[in-house]
Amino acid sequence: MSLKQEELSLLARCPLFRQADGALLRSLTELEGASLVQFDPGIVYSPQHFRRSLGVVLSGQLQVTKGSLAVSVLEPGDLFGAAALYSDEPEFASTITARGPSRCLMLEQALVDRLLAEHSQIRENYLRYLTSRIRFLSGRLQTLAQPGVEGKLARYLLANGGSSCPATQLCQRLGVSRASLYRAFSALEDNGLIRRAGKTITVIDPAGLETVL
Repeated sequence: MSLKQEELSLLARCPLFRQADGALLRSLTELEGASLVQFDPGIVYSPQHFRRSLGVVLSGQLQVTKGSLAVSVLEPGDLFGAAALYSDEPEFASTITARGPSRCLMLEQALVDRLLAEHSQIRENYLRYLTSRIRFLSGRLQTLAQPGVEGKLARYLLANGGSSCPATQLCQRLGVSRASLYRAFSALEDNGLIRRAGKTITVIDPAGLETVL
């Protein structure tokens, strides 16, 4: 199987392959340790179904969960499997479920090692990607440590300058229901801490918002 033109375009924007040589991208599926996999809806990756490979979503959507907590949704161009690629403890791997038919490029650990060793741009990209993931997970752990939904939302708004993201994505990031999120927004607004105008959120009392933490 070979990569389609739109899939090559996705790879070129993928965190791992940005600014990588086009000839390398076109030849990826010919390298030992690379494979194109079509996943049916259901679990594709978990501590019980563990594979030491790095994956790139080419089509479809993958839901990432840790225990019973929804962590994120992977879209075409996103990476998965990095946290467990070099781990000797697969029980710490997240569970990844295909929401529908999904096509992914899978790169085995040995191939990833080779790409990192031979291509400085890919090595730099991978380090940047891992750094961003560490920051994301650190912020998520701080958010989850807050006592309630209002505290989680307050920390998020303070850390992001008051900006917000789509409600569904924010619910997943904070680990709360949509109804709980809307109640928290209303409570913070009623107390004069934030102002909402459509999708724009302005923090008008940062000091007061900090007291919610």
